Amino acid sequence: MQLAVDASVLVGETLRLRSRDLLEHKHLDLVIAEEAWSETTHELDRRLDLLIVYRRPSPEDEASFRESAAEVLNNSVTVALDVLYADRLDEARRRIPRDPNDAPTVALALALDCGIWTADRDFFGCGVPVWITETLQAHLAAESSA
Repeated sequence: MQLAVDASVLVGETLRLRSRDLLEHKHLDLVIAEEAWSETTHELDRRLDLLIVYRRPSPEDEASFRESAAEVLNNSVTVALDVLYADRLDEARRRIPRDPNDAPTVALALALDCGIWTADRDFFGCGVPVWITETLQAHLAAESSA
């Protein structure tokens, strides 16, 4: 199943060790818009810095966690260059007027004719299928057991 993935859900799931299996699920083909990828890497670094301050892991554990997070992202997500979805951006902006920063993700979903994996309610009603983590997990579990 191919899904355009939103930066916020990608960062959140990468930081949850138990959720990394979902990111690496063999039936998922995750694609992220170029702009959302920049947001993901920036936000992940910021949140990792905060975790380090509060949890104070050893330098080895910190390096291991950062490396593991980067590895999961690099192995699980394909970054789509904006040329793939640039011609759908105007339509996407109309479909998600409350947050224009999310338009590239909607444009990517439109270009690929796929759904969006997100936890952001702004995507609901944009005219493409929207998957939340719990529903996606249930769907993949049912698919695996069938």
